[in-house]
Amino acid sequence: MVKPLAFKGDKKVKKRKRAADADDGDGQPSSTAVARASGNAHGAAADDSWVTADAPTDLTGPVMIVLPTEPPTALACDANGKVFASQIENFIDGDPATAEPHDVRQVWVANQVAGTESFSLKATHGRYLGCDRSGILTANSTAISPEESFLCIPVPDNPSTFSLQTQRDKFLTVDETGSRGPEVRGDAETITFSTTFRIRMQARFKPKLRASKEEKAKEKISRKELEELAGRRLDDDEVRKLKRARRDGGFHEAVLDIKVKSSHDKFAS
Repeated sequence: MVKPLAFKGDKKVKKRKRAADADDGDGQPSSTAVARASGNAHGAAADDSWVTADAPTDLTGPVMIVLPTEPPTALACDANGKVFASQIENFIDGDPATAEPHDVRQVWVANQVAGTESFSLKATHGRYLGCDRSGILTANSTAISPEESFLCIPVPDNPSTFSLQTQRDKFLTVDETGSRGPEVRGDAETITFSTTFRIRMQARFKPKLRASKEEKAKEKISRKELEELAGRRLDDDEVRKLKRARRDGGFHEAVLDIKVKSSHDKFAS
């Protein structure tokens, strides 16, 4: 969407919230509500950029669990704690690896369970996903017990996919043979195609991407800031040298070299 031009000094027009922001007209939450819920669920501003998790250590913040069904579906939960497979609407060229949620019920908040390698998955209504001894999945618990803890296991020979294992050593699986559509359970004995999930997450929570952004932010420094540190005006070559030193290391030494050079030039003149 092309945004209108904005100029410095223009007054910002405060937009009114529309009812459509919370509802698309069919009783389902809109994509705007999804972004707001997924961002607020982790105490941060909404971010509509979603990427694929590559390792269990990536899992934190809002996530979407893509199920291996046709058409593609996602693990979802309604306000009553019922867990079901929800059809995905947002993806590029039919590729589920590019999926993004269009409904808040498809969004879960992943957090590592303290002192373990397991993860909890909290639905947007504040309850945790759990699996009982019969393999039935619900999201009704307000606290985390072993039943609400899942181990995320990378699937061999299938990069960036995972199986979710319960504390009873069973796996979450999807069964497409039922007359009512795909059913998600937690009673599979082994890792198969039906237990192989792709997990989408918000880019700002992915450790590598976050570290890369922080590094780029660290590299940014203005000419004015460099000149204040050096104590004089700098030419273009000196600015490039300092920025390179800031990026590669040895920044303070480079600044000191310029200061020493300035001192020598002063005495020489």
